[in-house]
Amino acid sequence: MDNNNWMKQLLTLGIGTTSLVAEKLREVSDDLVKDGKLDPEQAKAVMDDLVKQLKSEQGNWEDQMQRQLRNMMQELGVPRQSEMDELRGRIDRLERQVRDLENKFWR
Repeated sequence: MDNNNWMKQLLTLGIGTTSLVAEKLREVSDDLVKDGKLDPEQAKAVMDDLVKQLKSEQGNWEDQMQRQLRNMMQELGVPRQSEMDELRGRIDRLERQVRDLENKFWR
């Protein structure tokens, strides 16, 4: 299971959703300007504020999603990278010790 790929796909989904919402907001804003209900400067200011807020919320969503994924992986018993690295180091040391013992035995 490629957990990192999974996380990237979820984050991409969040980015895509944010982009879609921003595009729809632009369309509504353009329609309001065409209908004379909003002047172009107001529309630009509103859009800038909304896009800024969406980007901020997207960052919060990404952080929250990463936390939830880490918690879920921990609950499932998936080891962290640091734990895997530590185990690899221990295995390497044990293999060296076994080779040293074999060499002593066969001398």
